[in-house]
Amino acid sequence: MTAYTTRTKDELQTEERAVRAKFEELKARGLKLDMSRGKPGKAQLDLVMDMFDVLKTPEDYLDGKLDVRNYGELSGIPSAKALFADILGCRPAEVFVGGNASLNLMYGVISKAHTHGLLHSEKPWSKLEGIKFLCPVPGYDRHFAVTQSFGVEMIPIPMTAEGPDMDAVEAAIADPLVKGMWCVPKYSNPDGIVYSQKTLARLTHMKPAAADFTLMWDNAYSVHEFCGDYVPFPDIISLCREAGNPDMVYEFASTSKITLPGAGISAMAASEANIAYMTKLLSIEIISYDKVNQLRHARYLKDKAHTLALMKKHAAILGPKFQTVLDALDKEIAPLGIASWQRPMGGYFVSVNALPGTAKRAVALCKEAGVVMTGAGATFPYGKDPKDSNIRIAPSLPPINELEAALEVICTCLKLAALEKLLAK
Repeated sequence: MTAYTTRTKDELQTEERAVRAKFEELKARGLKLDMSRGKPGKAQLDLVMDMFDVLKTPEDYLDGKLDVRNYGELSGIPSAKALFADILGCRPAEVFVGGNASLNLMYGVISKAHTHGLLHSEKPWSKLEGIKFLCPVPGYDRHFAVTQSFGVEMIPIPMTAEGPDMDAVEAAIADPLVKGMWCVPKYSNPDGIVYSQKTLARLTHMKPAAADFTLMWDNAYSVHEFCGDYVPFPDIISLCREAGNPDMVYEFASTSKITLPGAGISAMAASEANIAYMTKLLSIEIISYDKVNQLRHARYLKDKAHTLALMKKHAAILGPKFQTVLDALDKEIAPLGIASWQRPMGGYFVSVNALPGTAKRAVALCKEAGVVMTGAGATFPYGKDPKDSNIRIAPSLPPINELEAALEVICTCLKLAALEKLLAK
């Protein structure tokens, strides 16, 4: 195979006829495959079914002297706080344990910032005109949806191999209306990039014009390696404290891709002052999250070491799926010069940058052939990818045979969209 860009028009037309015939053949198979979100597959869900056996007798429901079946303990039970503190590297007093979705806690912080203000806010964000948030791109669509729902102006920040472009970040935070930044620091969604030590140092030592500037630190994939050994990652809470910015960060994590997304627990970590402030605000709307489930998780996962042992089992399932994606792209797309992609070591996605101007078309063609993908543009604020290039592949849900079938469709559609674009010149 030779690169499409080096072929003559006649050669491209011949190739287009062949690829379109392949596309029509794939359509005729009547596939119905969902690659739209990073969901654990059935084999992963089955790993932890014995979790529901750990609480049997009335005595099992005691966390020390605390009966988790009753009211109270809004910020979480002690054993669950200790578990998350161990995993994240912070202190139990810096942890607030919630329900099954860390997104709920993220929304809660942004919501309270608007209605009440954060710890160092002069006034609620809703009382200000033109507030802004920094959004590394490509990024997580649900982050962008949260800030968009409050009418916040979102400013794209390019991602580099070391994390967000810090020159762009440091220039932006001179504006006092810039109130924070979304971050997925380890195996970023969707690129799988790990923030470098240099990036962490610059982030934690920033001096934003806004006193209440907040890093929304979504550490969703902190223990989610699928290739190689666990990679330790610094505790952002202590880094900010040591840099003189103790209250600048709210960190989030969950067990969604450790145990079960439908029955997990989540955590918010921050300075003790931030935790106390947010707990007081949340106490108006909730007495406590599901403490029985918190205890179930604390008993089942035990500590970081046991959690990492479980994640090795997840990796044994996920690793071959990601390798299947990379093998297909390397074989079918790389020689054609029509796309590039990241080669992540953890996380849940493979981020593909298709020929500019073809991502929406490729995703639409995939849907036509029975493979549902994350919408093109979803990894950018307002769903607008200026290059119409980024495509997020989520290999985790389907078994290998279905994944192989989906990749045949994806590769064919990448080719067809590129050929249409090149022939239209």
